[in-house]
Amino acid sequence: MERVDRNSRRDAYGSRINRTPSTTLVFLVPIISTMLASLVPVFFISGALPYIPPLGFMVLMSWCFVRPGIFPVWIGFPLGLFDDLFSGQPFGSAILLWSVAMIAIEIIEARFPWRNFLQDWLTLTGFLAVYIFATAILSGTDLDWPVLLALLPQILISIILLPVLARMVARLDRLRLTRFRTVR
Repeated sequence: MERVDRNSRRDAYGSRINRTPSTTLVFLVPIISTMLASLVPVFFISGALPYIPPLGFMVLMSWCFVRPGIFPVWIGFPLGLFDDLFSGQPFGSAILLWSVAMIAIEIIEARFPWRNFLQDWLTLTGFLAVYIFATAILSGTDLDWPVLLALLPQILISIILLPVLARMVARLDRLRLTRFRTVR
């Protein structure tokens, strides 16, 4: 009878038990993806109306809802600071709004730990609407009817993009938790 080596039953990537992902990827992928999303609106030239959604804030919120507890509450400050440097908003607006959003998410997670995608999408929709209106107020804009109507396309585009960004964040989360095979 032929003896079978225990290692021959493993798949091409080795055992899936006791595999640890790269610590660098675990910590840096969420932060860098949020920072890169904050930079994306810089590359689009916009007209008189703001059509580009706040992608950095949307990716941060997507990370918080796809993987609850991934960010500490204080992460709103440094990531908001980075977004303030590139967004063109008055300095401190993203710091304030991102920090308040992170505190609100912690309260929601403590109160409703059994959420589903529809509830998360509705919550993110509310956060985005409040965020866009708050950034308009903090920028010094007079909120009259033409300005409110001009903000609606940005809110609608943001709401439509939420599932796409949530899927992208879920893919990045899979990348974050994979372990790359080392060649021996």
